[in-house]
This record gives sequence, C-alpha cells and structure tokens, in this order.
Amino acid sequence: MKKVLLTAAATLMAATVFAGVPVSAEEKVKLDLAAVETAYGTELWKEIIEAYKEVNPNVEVSLSQEKELEDALTPRLQSGDYPDVVMLALSREKGLPETLIKDHALADLTDVKDLKIPGEDGTVADKLLPGFTDSTSTNPYNDGKTYLMPMFYSPTGLFYNKGLFKEKGWEVPKTWDEMWSLADKAKKEGMSLFTYPTASYLDTFFSSVILSSGGLDFYNSAMNYDPEVWKGEGLTEVFKTLGKLAENTEPTTVANANSDGYTRNQQMVLDNQALFMPNGTWVVGEMKDAPRAEGFEWGMMPIPTAKEGGDRYAYTFLEHIWVPEGAKQKEAAKEFIAFLYSDKAAEIFASHGAVQPIKGMNEKLSEEQQVFYNIYSDGVLPGMGGFVATEAIEGVNLGETLYEAFNSVVSGDLSVEDWQANVVEMMGKFHEKVTAQ
Repeated sequence: MKKVLLTAAATLMAATVFAGVPVSAEEKVKLDLAAVETAYGTELWKEIIEAYKEVNPNVEVSLSQEKELEDALTPRLQSGDYPDVVMLALSREKGLPETLIKDHALADLTDVKDLKIPGEDGTVADKLLPGFTDSTSTNPYNDGKTYLMPMFYSPTGLFYNKGLFKEKGWEVPKTWDEMWSLADKAKKEGMSLFTYPTASYLDTFFSSVILSSGGLDFYNSAMNYDPEVWKGEGLTEVFKTLGKLAENTEPTTVANANSDGYTRNQQMVLDNQALFMPNGTWVVGEMKDAPRAEGFEWGMMPIPTAKEGGDRYAYTFLEHIWVPEGAKQKEAAKEFIAFLYSDKAAEIFASHGAVQPIKGMNEKLSEEQQVFYNIYSDGVLPGMGGFVATEAIEGVNLGETLYEAFNSVVSGDLSVEDWQANVVEMMGKFHEKVTAQ
C-alpha cells in the first residue's frame, strides 16, 4: 500500500478551518461514514443511521461499505477527499490506520469521552468499561490522548471443538508442556495440534504468548521495540515455543493462509483435522453455515503458560472508529460517535453479533457468546495494546518480518534462529526511531 501523506500545510489548514466548529440545532450537516464490511453483515450501519436520525434529524449520514475498505479509502485520502468517520480496525493486513498514526493524521478524540450521549443523560466515559481507552490500541502515542475509540471488542484465544475433547476425555492444556503432550495424542489420532487462518491472525496470538510468558512489564518492553528484550532469554524462549508450534502445525495451513483460503484452515477445526486455531469470537458467525463433525461444540481457551500456575492471558481484539485529521465535520463526527455508545445503538449492534466494551453488555449476550466473553471471569487476564507508534522505515515491514515469516518457519524455509535474528535487527531500527522521537 502506498503511504498516505498529509502535508503539514494541509493538516494545519484542516485544523484551522474545521476544528472546533459546533453543530447548531438548525444547521443541516452531511456526514460521510466509511465502514469496513465484516462478518456482522451489511445492514448494521444502515440501522444505526436510521436510529441516529431520530435523535439528530439535522445530520444526514452517507454510508460507504467495502470488505477491502483500505483500497477504497487510500486514493480518497491521497486526493484530500476525507470521510468524516471511519470504522476500520488496527492490525489488518494493509495497516491503513497504522499509516495514518505514523503520519499524525488522525483527529484527537479524547473529548468524545466527556460528551453526553445523544438521547441519554450520561457521558461516553460513564458507559465504557474500565481500561478500554488506556492502551496503545486507542492511545497510540502513549501521551494520554485517545485517537481511536473502541467500538467492538472480542476476546481472542485458541478455538477448539469442545465436543471432541469430551469424546476423547482430553483435558484442555494450561501449559505448553501439556500442549506438547496433547500434540502426541492428537498425532496418534491422525490430527494436527494447530492451524491458523492467515499469518495476520498471529498478531494477537503472539501478544498473548508474550504476556503469558513474562507478564505486562515484559510485554510493554517488547512493544517498545527494545532489541535487547527481543534477543534476551525471555523472548528467545517464546521463539522456541513458537518454533515447536510450527512443527505441530497442519501441513496444508500455509497454502491456505490467504484471503481466498483462510476459511479452509478454519474448517480444519470443525472437521477435527486440527485441534486449535487462534481467532476471535466473530469466527462463530463466519462459519455458522459450514459443515462440522458430529457433536461439534465451540470452545475457546486462553494461551498456555510457560510454567504451571503462571498468569494466563486472552488478548482482547478491538475494532476501532476514528476521524481523519482532515475531516470537514469533526464536531458532527464526534457527536455521531458518542451516539454509538447509546443503549439504542448497543441493542442494534448486539443483534448483529457486535459487542461493545460498555457496562451491562455481557448479560444481554446469547449463552454461546457468554462462553467466550466470560473467559475473563476465571482469573484469565485481558491483554490490550500493541507496538507504540513510530515513523515508517523504508523497506522495513513489521508484519512481514514478525508474523508472515511464521509461514516460512512452518514450511521449513526459515529457521527459528534466523527468524528471531531478523526480528531483532528490525526492532533495533524501530527502537532508534522511537528513542529519537
């Protein structure tokens, strides 16, 4: 993807002309909403727009939806045609919001938390669950300011067939040693231990592995690109663990680990060809019509620990909503975002399987969804945040070097030692950028 640039002059002009312009009761405003089309379907945002008309009839919201929203937005942003509100998460393969973060091209949304929710008495901050605007996932510069609001959340973990484990009398492993023991049992049954949809799904998985191996301080040091941490004993053990997992990955996984074949990898779990895959709760809806083994029942477990009794983590995947710095209707955009945390909006979102990080939502979920969202009620800790924002480095791609390279480790084309060495070299380059900022 070509880098999206906002020149300093363009940014200054946008801030001078549009920032801080309130929307009066009489003023008619046109709001441009761009949303990625996901497993939640195509009707969700249409219903939200209709509901918003009831509380703010002076705002006309136009909607554009695309599965590959980045491809539609990139030329718009490059030409200065900015949407006002964008629903597009971090950690997608094309990394559009990450590029805008590096270019300081997102609007500051910190004050959205203090806005009164349209149609209600409380503020957005009153509704949000604690901690969901306290990590680099929403505050990418680690400066106390929020640039991406958390819209939906999904616990991630290792998904498996609970029915198979009941049938075989297998215990769900809590440590990596127990995982390797289970791998031997599965092999005797003609099953592989592990598969993954695509390498991009490994970002939250790797984060959970690091958290479960060394805890939060260790994780935060790694997310600051510290090369000493990445070549140190703790992460060396993590790479060794991932290398052993690669040895126990279903052999056809790499061939299908792309946008066309990823559901084939997910199908392996439904067919009992592989025991575990990293994923988020959306996979249930995504595979709802897929065939499955007799007695199949969705289960999800947190990431195993290196030692018995260690803290277990399940990374929380956030889907974000944000405003480009060059948007024409920033204040109207913020008011619209505030509405998205209302009881009415939450009801609409939940009806499509989209769960927001707001108080009282878990009780409203289906029994199947509660199995996943209650994972944190059993002593499992949530993981959030990621690599701190820094400037892009020409010719250096974190996703390819850290995550995509796992494909080559699985296929045997790259050793674990060389993989780690490549990552350490890359982290050193980013660390220089971070410390110079």
